[in-house]
Amino acid sequence: MQVLELQFLREDGKTVTFTIDSPITPVNEAAVNSVMDTLLAADVFLTLGQNARKKGARIVERTVAEVKLN
Repeated sequence: MQVLELQFLREDGKTVTFTIDSPITPVNEAAVNSVMDTLLAADVFLTLGQNARKKGARIVERTVAEVKLN
């Protein structure tokens, strides 16, 4: 399963990560930048604070294998 992580740096220096399940790949870098800028400008997430900024974005892939228990 793949997720797109949008990472923001809060005023206090802590990182806040928002994940989007099953992103369209390959990821359009310009679109991701634009969306992150829009989120910051709209002040959508109160947890970020007014002086938050973009930290990064990345695709994370995770593989889960169930272990059979008796």
